[in-house]
This record gives sequence, C-alpha cells and structure tokens, in this order.
Amino acid sequence: MTGSEVMANPNTLPDRAAMGLPDSFAARSGPWPVHAHRDLLGLPADVLVGIAEDPGQSFERRCAAGYVLGLIGDPRVRGDDPPMADIPAGRVRLGLDPSEVGRVTDRWRHAGVVEDWIAKECPVHEVHVPAFRIALYPVTNAEYRRFLEETGSSALPSSWRFGCYPEGLGNHPVWTVPPEAADAYAAWLAERTGRGFRLPTEAEWEYAAAGPEGREFPWGDTFEPDRANTVEHGPLSTTPIGVYPAGRSPFGVHDMAGNVEEYTADDYRPYPGGVAVADDLAVTRGTYRVARGGSFTRFGDLARTRRRHGWYDRAIYAMGFRLAETP
Repeated sequence: MTGSEVMANPNTLPDRAAMGLPDSFAARSGPWPVHAHRDLLGLPADVLVGIAEDPGQSFERRCAAGYVLGLIGDPRVRGDDPPMADIPAGRVRLGLDPSEVGRVTDRWRHAGVVEDWIAKECPVHEVHVPAFRIALYPVTNAEYRRFLEETGSSALPSSWRFGCYPEGLGNHPVWTVPPEAADAYAAWLAERTGRGFRLPTEAEWEYAAAGPEGREFPWGDTFEPDRANTVEHGPLSTTPIGVYPAGRSPFGVHDMAGNVEEYTADDYRPYPGGVAVADDLAVTRGTYRVARGGSFTRFGDLARTRRRHGWYDRAIYAMGFRLAETP
C-alpha cells in the first residue's frame, strides 16, 4: 500500500485487506532466514545474542541469529528473573495536544485511521510516575508455556494452532491471550518469586517507551519502518525478541513499537480533562483493557508511543504483554 491510497476502517475489512495485502500470494519474508547464515549454527548463545541485538548487522542476519537461539535456547528468556530496565521516578507529560489530532490522523489516514482513535490520546497532562522496572522484552512463548504447565490454566494463546506449543519459537512473544491471562501470569510469577511483578500502567508504559522527552516513537519523532516489526516492511509474523535494536526506547527497552501489542493494567477511561470516545472498541466491547505498541499485523500508527487501543476480537489483533515490577 502506498501513502496515496486510503484504506477504509480496517475493522470493516477482511484480515488481509486490513493489512494492506492483495488477495494473491505475497511473499514478504524472503528466504528462510537461517538458510543464508549457516555459520550461525555453530556459535555459542551469547555470541548469537550479540548478533541479534547489533544494529550494525542486517535484519536478515539478526533475525537468523534469533531463530537459532529459539532452537538451542535463548539466555535472554529467564522465566523467574526476566531482564529488566530501571525507570527513574519523574513528573511526566503524557498524551497529545488536541490541536495535533488532525495532523496525526492525516499522517495515518492511508491506514484507515479516524480522528476518534487519535482523540483518545488527548489532552496533554502531567502525572508523577514513581520509580519502577519494566521488562526489556515482552513475555515469550517459552515463559507462557511454563505458566500453563505449572498452573493448569486453560488460557491457551489463539496463536498456538490447536493449542499446541510452537516449537522453535520459544523466544518469540506470546500472542493472543486475554488480558485476564496476562494478569494471572504476572500474579503467578510474583507469588513464585516473591517479587512485585505486574502489568505496567498506561503512564508507566508510555514513559518507558517515549522517555523523558516524550518521543512520538521509541527512537524519535519520525516513523522509520526498519526499526519495528510492523506490517509496512516486517515479515508478517512475530520475530525473536530484540532483533530490532535500533527501535529501542530511550531506556533501552526492546519491541515497544512492534512485534505484538501489549496490554497495560488499565481499562480505558478519558484522560483528566478529556472526554470519553465511543469508538469501535467501546461500542463492541464496552469496558476494555488498554493496549499499547504496534504489532506485525498492523501499520505504524499503532507504533506511536501515545496511541491507546485494545483488543478487537479478530486474528489481526496480536495481543501480548510485558511485565513491570514495583521495586
């Protein structure tokens, strides 16, 4: 899809049309990523992690390193001790000035964006965010599998075909699970470890993604498709955690702009001084959990750090989550 084409509301379109794909076969990922990088197969895991998170490597090589890690065991996947970033306390400006709604809508109108979706970000307001920690990566398939095995939960991800674990994709983000399952995972891990794991609040998530300067995307104020796994130039599938290192947030947090959408701890409500927006989600779901960040099935508008959205019950809504921790 080019910037000159305007999409209808994607929630009214079939999945492929909503992703800007033709009815005919469209190859996006190229050759199997390991095929041209067989030398990676003999490397130790720590070297592979260095390649996967090196912005100087090509995307294909980073991704291939991630896939090999998925096969041999990824040391970044540490179930009881997930790698975390320390986020300092601060008085943080969040949200969007109402005068910017038209500009943002026009920028993403080709992706079917309507003003109501952007108006939910208004107005700009300040909140005090106490110090907290946030996971460097979203929760992975391997981590979520252990939760299912140890709790007997029936909250199987819809992305696991027939409920079967996707072998070799242990270091990919888990998707799609309901928000209650994400809450349950955090509570289970908190009880298991004695640590204050939970989902991040909306304010925490936006602060961790946008940084103190309030960037529009984790890397800056201009959308750059090669910095996040979104539908523009991504492989139309999840990717191993951390293979878009140039897209890290100011605090060094990975995958906050793409790969999978991420639930927060908050249900949607207007910001202080704002008004409730009765968009598609409000009409179809009533109360809904706010999600942040883009995904491999969606356009870059969802990769904006201020964007507030949620789970619309369709396959193209790839809903994952990441942990926060109260120190």
